[in-house]
Amino acid sequence: MLKKYRLAALAGASALFLALLTGCSSSDDQAQAVTELTVYSGRSEEFIAPFFAQWEEESGIKLNIRYGDSAELAAQILEEGSNSPADLFLSQDAGSLGAVAEAGLFTELGADVAAAIPAKFVAANRNWVGVTGRARVFAYSPERVKTLPNSITDLTNSAYKNQLGIAPTNSSFQAFLTALISAKGKGFAKSWLQDLQANGVKIYPKNSSIVEAIDRGEISIGLVNHYYVWEVSEALGREVKVKIGFFVPGDLGNLINVSGAGVLVSSKKYAAAQELINYLTSDSTQQKFVIDTHEYSLLEGATPPDEVPGLDQIGAPTVDLNSLKDIKSTQDLLIEVGLL
Repeated sequence: MLKKYRLAALAGASALFLALLTGCSSSDDQAQAVTELTVYSGRSEEFIAPFFAQWEEESGIKLNIRYGDSAELAAQILEEGSNSPADLFLSQDAGSLGAVAEAGLFTELGADVAAAIPAKFVAANRNWVGVTGRARVFAYSPERVKTLPNSITDLTNSAYKNQLGIAPTNSSFQAFLTALISAKGKGFAKSWLQDLQANGVKIYPKNSSIVEAIDRGEISIGLVNHYYVWEVSEALGREVKVKIGFFVPGDLGNLINVSGAGVLVSSKKYAAAQELINYLTSDSTQQKFVIDTHEYSLLEGATPPDEVPGLDQIGAPTVDLNSLKDIKSTQDLLIEVGLL
């Protein structure tokens, strides 16, 4: 059944791409002459490479991909400025996109680009668009955690002493912390981080490392994106001894963030780069993300991944994704408290 579905998805994506190339303006003619695009990808290679490979096959355009952490790639783009060799930036989170947008290094996308993505997942001036959704959750051991936290502030309690893991270098954690600073102020965020440190928080390089540590009994609970328990289980070829939980409705620990993409002002291949965004946000590709990466589709009415609630059922806080752009101040705070 899954194989049949994927073939249908491939056919749908192919039809979409052909439609893009045939209803053509002069910019589309220009896109057909493009043979290569340079992409800076904050999405890990294991997640996104199959999608890129499919687009290369359908379009005939070779993708030169630089993989890295979203926050680090955003900093690289800021350093390169208008001379960046990148045509498109695909980020794991809205904060990194916002930082590039704030510097004026994205160009406005056409109204027909990712047109089905709801406005709440699109930059106000349309210089980047969301591609997939991800919810912040706590991953935990059901064997060792008997009292589930209601709020991120509960994680400083003695019940979680020496048992909590976080990944402060990860862009998703930094975006969450940026939202916390925006909502509660720097003083609150600093005190919370220091209280975590006093409670023996353990530091890991990435979300998957936190899930692995819970599975092997090194810690009992950690802050991650919702799909990492699924990802680690897939990588290990077995079900890990880890579950995910949500905080009470409205808590910032339930932040919904997006991966997203924007076209750099330095790009001379604007039309082709936009076509890549249209492919990533097409119905067939969005459904493939749900199945293959366990992320949320951003399309209205889309079915959520297995075993997680729909985006509108999470109890997410009200956060303007455009407000997550001040990643540098967040990183400065992490440096100040000794977590970077």
